[in-house]
Amino acid sequence: MPWQEAIVELEPGKLLRGLIHSDGCRILNRVNGTDYPRYFFSQVSMDIQELFRRTCGKLGVECANNRSNSISVARRHSVAKLDAIVGSKS
Repeated sequence: MPWQEAIVELEPGKLLRGLIHSDGCRILNRVNGTDYPRYFFSQVSMDIQELFRRTCGKLGVECANNRSNSISVARRHSVAKLDAIVGSKS
């Protein structure tokens, strides 16, 4: 939708922050005894998933679908970018 595209262009960080706060989470993924932070964004709407992916791309955040309704951000530099953008959910 045009108003969503405008938000992606004007305020991509705020859009990602809102999407993560509403339908996402940050977890610690344990691999061989070491914890690695990771983000997940869950959404059944393909339009909203695409909006999330495009916004991540605009900000240089790598993401990938880990299930049909879930997008994962796991690369260290991408998680660090989201940490700076998203902040605490509390």
